[in-house]
Amino acid sequence: MVKNSFISVSSQEEKEKNKGSVEFQVLRFTNKIRRLTSHLELHKKDYLSQMGLLKTLGKRQRLLAYLSKKNRVRYKELIVKLDIKELKTR
Repeated sequence: MVKNSFISVSSQEEKEKNKGSVEFQVLRFTNKIRRLTSHLELHKKDYLSQMGLLKTLGKRQRLLAYLSKKNRVRYKELIVKLDIKELKTR
């Protein structure tokens, strides 16, 4: 598993203070998605992990949709910082 791809953008004090923020939750989901993706590259038939990955992707997508509606500037900064694709809008 590749440990270097995980993101640590904030200090320990900021983590304690901002655990409920949307940005922090998206950061946690992104780290979990990257960890599960690297796990599934080794274990292709681990279907339970695949379902967990899909569930986590959906949660992150809903949080990003919420953030894009509420504050477009913070959304754009987060997308750039985490290097993830922008949401498709209907």
